[in-house]
Amino acid sequence: MTTRKDPIITDKDVDLPGAVPIKPSITDKEIVSALKYVSRMRPEFMLSEMRNYIKGEASLQDIYRAVHPSLLDLGLDIIPVEGDFRIVRAPKGNIELTGPEKEKNEMFFQSPGVSRKLERIVEQYIEKKTGKSWDDPVTLERLRDAVVSQKAGYWKEGKSRKITYEKGYDVLGYLAYQFPVYFVQFQHILYSMAKEGLLKTRMKILDVGAGPGTVPLAITDLYNRLDDHRATVYSVEMFEENIEAYRFIVPQYAATKSRIAVEDPIRADIGKLDMDLIPGNLDLIVFSNILNEVRGMTPEQKADLVKKLSGKLAKDGNIIIIEPADKVNSIGARNLIIALKKMGLGIYSPCSFIWGSGCNPAECWSFERQKDIEPTRLMRKMAECDEPYRYFNTDLKYTYAILRKDKLTKVKYRVPPKAKFAKLSKLEMHTGKRINVVCSLMSADLGDDKYSLYKICDGTCQKQVYAVIPLHSLTTENKLIRETPYGSVLTLENVLVKYNEATDSYNLLVGKGTTVEAVEE
Repeated sequence: MTTRKDPIITDKDVDLPGAVPIKPSITDKEIVSALKYVSRMRPEFMLSEMRNYIKGEASLQDIYRAVHPSLLDLGLDIIPVEGDFRIVRAPKGNIELTGPEKEKNEMFFQSPGVSRKLERIVEQYIEKKTGKSWDDPVTLERLRDAVVSQKAGYWKEGKSRKITYEKGYDVLGYLAYQFPVYFVQFQHILYSMAKEGLLKTRMKILDVGAGPGTVPLAITDLYNRLDDHRATVYSVEMFEENIEAYRFIVPQYAATKSRIAVEDPIRADIGKLDMDLIPGNLDLIVFSNILNEVRGMTPEQKADLVKKLSGKLAKDGNIIIIEPADKVNSIGARNLIIALKKMGLGIYSPCSFIWGSGCNPAECWSFERQKDIEPTRLMRKMAECDEPYRYFNTDLKYTYAILRKDKLTKVKYRVPPKAKFAKLSKLEMHTGKRINVVCSLMSADLGDDKYSLYKICDGTCQKQVYAVIPLHSLTTENKLIRETPYGSVLTLENVLVKYNEATDSYNLLVGKGTTVEAVEE
């Protein structure tokens, strides 16, 4: 006798009325893989259509979260459209500025400053933190105290120097005093890179030591004056007070320009940075006025940090290092940059090694100067006191360098063999004589109402060298030195060599018989 067994019944065998088949869960990797497939097949599609190409269950929000970090690397743009997103192939190549883009930016730099909209967001953050109006007398007095305290700490040296943003008024003081200048100075550098073809139409940027968001805000502001160019900005910041300010200010301002995507800051001490936290294939890494403030790191350790992060760069990416223009920090920045050159990074600008040799000056104090910024409303309000000069910060001077992993340089000129120019490293052989030199202009006018004074360099200097022009000696043949931009290469023919014992430097006297010309590459 056999026993009849009922067959095993599964969900596949039964189509229950009204039942919805359950899809298995799906990983982010599988979603991105599907995105790659669809984007290769179709130049444009809606993100919601991705559900047709994945085997698991995922909401539109899940798909967006999974694909968003990969879009730039895949060369795709994402555009919000009525509850959905359109995915399109992004244009390739570098930014080529149009006439209107140039016009808008040149107008901005004629009278640079913080936009009224951004000023108001900063004021609102002060009100949020203090519970009072931004221009309340008590608030303003505490801001003045914070500014004075920060300035005093900034000028200390060695172990007594401590710059921190652990308290609320530390950040508010920074926003009131340092922020406007740093905000404009970064736009100067970024715009110069756009003019020189160094910025891609789609950029992936890392800001190291972001503070309350100065660099992302500057990027947003500049991109407001550009056309269809996009950027995703990542950042690293240690202090919670800075991150709180960043989260309040940056997303609000970036929202005015939907083509700028700003990621939430990675909270980390840059001195102990886990490289696994940093995205790869970056187009730009920025150290803006941060390396001089880092405590507990030797110059060698700072160089190691920059070099390690360069491993996250795209092969044609750039690193920007910016530091204040005072002598100590400017010299420190130059020494760091030369150390990085010895470690294998190339210097794009402003240094130009026109003799094809290395550079190892004992003290290189070199900085860029730009037109003063317009003071903010908050700055003007703080200055309504007995010592107003303490609270105006509008002077725009900074030391910077752009570094790359490849050998691309802004100045491609090299002194031809047998050219009749004296190297600046050999000036002791020519003291008291008239000679011809070729050099880079490495400062704005450092002189007074009688003399113009410019730092010059040819990459061989062991001592500081300056071009000196008595104003009564200006002629049509030599005035170009007063009109040419920082970093430009010039020939100076028939200059008199003088040694300045007081400063252990050399002066090249530009007279009425001197000819100054720009080098044609």
